Amino acid sequence: MVTHQRAIRKTGRFRAVIRRAGLPTLAILAISFFGYYAVLGPNGVLAYREYTRQLEKRQAEYARLDKQRAEMRNRVALLDPKRADPDMVDELVRKELNVAHPDEVIVPLR
Repeated sequence: MVTHQRAIRKTGRFRAVIRRAGLPTLAILAISFFGYYAVLGPNGVLAYREYTRQLEKRQAEYARLDKQRAEMRNRVALLDPKRADPDMVDELVRKELNVAHPDEVIVPLR
């Protein structure tokens, strides 16, 4: 009977320790979890550098594509049937149909 009472006392002490230490332990675990993800997580401090590099790369690509689009828009405007640029039309006809004026000499580049 004495050993049974000691077991009950030890169990009671153990539960008391768990009750007292439970809340701080949970708080430390929660802080550790959020701290880990704030630094090493997919949106953490270390991932921010990679996002910055990707942003710069995409902005450079956007600038290149925007310049290309402006050039194409200008070319389309020059080919508008209502107000076509004669030099542009002449260039396209020569390029697409492989034609030349009788007084021209064609020098192949290759």
